[in-house]
Amino acid sequence: MKTARRLFLAGALAMLAGCGFQPVYMPSESNQTGVAQRGLKSVFVANIPDRPGQLMRQALQSRLSDDDGTASAYELVVGFSMSGEGIAIQHNALSTRLRLIGRADWSLRTRDGKGTVLASGTARAIDGVNVFDTQYFAQDLEVEAKQQTMAEALATQIVTQVAIWFRQHPDSA
Repeated sequence: MKTARRLFLAGALAMLAGCGFQPVYMPSESNQTGVAQRGLKSVFVANIPDRPGQLMRQALQSRLSDDDGTASAYELVVGFSMSGEGIAIQHNALSTRLRLIGRADWSLRTRDGKGTVLASGTARAIDGVNVFDTQYFAQDLEVEAKQQTMAEALATQIVTQVAIWFRQHPDSA
């Protein structure tokens, strides 16, 4: 069983190597920081309004900024929204579960005064929370925890998409 698994993995890796597959965060030939990482260090995250937006901005900043003094050549503008819909409806029309849907539309722009849009995309995450009838404080804490989780998931998606763009446009980084 283990031999078959190893052969399968070796074959899969050989096929990927043949098609020119390279990791997004691969270092350069001189073992320096890779193109995607250099590009991500030079991205400034614009303000995002409201509390969920602040959580999203913090999640993005933790993945992008390096605080090494690199000048920001790019600006990441994110429109973040979160909506909820009741599911698990009881006979008395009360919902016992809330589906949270987070959506982030982003664009990568130059910071040269023109604000030219270089890339754009969308990230989406879905999560759910249980609805408590009598424990409002617990409900509030659970929703905020889910907002944090969703902001982290969306930030990961956005940073991956931006890193891919930098990888495809190495002269931009």
